[in-house]
Amino acid sequence: MVLTTQTSPNGLPPDHDSNGPSGGSPDAQGGNPFRTMPHNTDAEKSLLGAIFVNNRAYESVSEFLKPEHFAYPQHGRIFEACAKLIERGQIADPIVLKRYFEADENLSDIGGPAYLTELAKSAVTVINAGEYGNLIYDLFLKRELIALGEDVVNEAYGGEVEETATSQIEKAEQSLYDLATSGDYEGGFKAFRESVIAAIEMATVAHNRGGGLAGVGSGFKDMDSLLGGMHPSDLLILAGRPSMGKTALATNIAYNASKDYYESEGREGAVVGFFSLEMSSEQLASRILSEQSNISSDRMRKGELASEEFNRLSAASNTLHQIPIFIDDTPALTVSALRTRARRLKRQHNLGLIVVDYLQLIAGSSTSRNDGRVQEVSEITRGLKTLAKELEVPVLALSQLSRAVEQREPPRPQLSDLRESGSIEQDSDVVMFIYREEYYLERKKPSHRADEDEIKFEDRTRKWEDAKAKVANLADVIVAKQRHGPIADIKLHFNGAFTRFSDLDFQHDPDQ
Repeated sequence: MVLTTQTSPNGLPPDHDSNGPSGGSPDAQGGNPFRTMPHNTDAEKSLLGAIFVNNRAYESVSEFLKPEHFAYPQHGRIFEACAKLIERGQIADPIVLKRYFEADENLSDIGGPAYLTELAKSAVTVINAGEYGNLIYDLFLKRELIALGEDVVNEAYGGEVEETATSQIEKAEQSLYDLATSGDYEGGFKAFRESVIAAIEMATVAHNRGGGLAGVGSGFKDMDSLLGGMHPSDLLILAGRPSMGKTALATNIAYNASKDYYESEGREGAVVGFFSLEMSSEQLASRILSEQSNISSDRMRKGELASEEFNRLSAASNTLHQIPIFIDDTPALTVSALRTRARRLKRQHNLGLIVVDYLQLIAGSSTSRNDGRVQEVSEITRGLKTLAKELEVPVLALSQLSRAVEQREPPRPQLSDLRESGSIEQDSDVVMFIYREEYYLERKKPSHRADEDEIKFEDRTRKWEDAKAKVANLADVIVAKQRHGPIADIKLHFNGAFTRFSDLDFQHDPDQ
């Protein structure tokens, strides 16, 4: 089955106006009604006439109306010619355009240059030009929506074997979204007064919260103090080498934000959408259970729990199942699919924070893959930044670092270590690195050299143990870039057994 839409032989809608799919008349053979594509000839003629009479009418529609939005291609060509003349500072009227279209055979189909004079007689006032432009664009969207619906139906009937219904739905959702946002023209200049009012409102919200946060809290005092929370529309990058604890810290932040949201009944914190492209949802849940119950995730996995520990685990799970964290562990998601699922979660559950683990596992489009990995990562980071602005939520994306960091001494990360693309640094609002010196010292344990006596070996071992004791369970979160404030290092306590980060207390052991 293939759907088709009735048009005239030359590709134009039949010669009458419609503000929507009209009820039709029966055709000669089968008696089946046909419907014309939505269009309004009078609106198109009136708008073009208004532009001829007063070129200022073009200003009211120039930001959103394009030649392809006209139902009649000839009208689109006339509008395009007007736009070129006006933007060059020339006058666009029937006299000037007559010479422009003298050799245009397509225009002869509707009356040639004389038709331009007819359009001028159809003029409306400049005041009404914007409304006619909106009507023309709205009818264009309806025609596109009809075509999109036909494509969805036809693909569902004859889709490829490997293309599942779910992937077709996601593709249709993306197409609908692209259509819905293709005519957004609410941008442009804003009066400074409006921007000041918005800034004051943001500061008022932060002041009323008491904690001074302008965004979603991470649950870590020093981090929230430095960043002021994770701001809506921001892309935050959390990067580090393997085994530094990226996923653990991201999981801690996600849990803290969702727990605050649950306990404050939506006044603080956020509903969290966690895209885990590396670990399964069960593994992430096990990490959170381990963190909250003080039970080693390794012993949980191996089934080595005593009865008392298992009861403690069950009690913790009864509380955790009410925390608003939603996990999507689909591997190799594209930015497009990730955006579709995030929008759905925003509609259904008021999504307030997105976590992506991790950036390099997102699949790029086929075009960017052909252009190389750097271009692919650039597309991914731009897509994540666009998603943050579109949904007005912070996006926390984890990222790997190149091996170059380990060639330095000490191997503290810096912005140039961001793997595969400088666009990660460029598109992000905040870049943070995790660095645990203890991890590297553990791998430098002294070994007894053949030409070394016992005293020297013991002395080296003692120095190594002293150095290791000074950095035991310490982690540095290096804020290397922040658009909203200063950069600094944040000290956190890290407990590897429970995959848990916590605020550092120099006077008390956080595990007691």
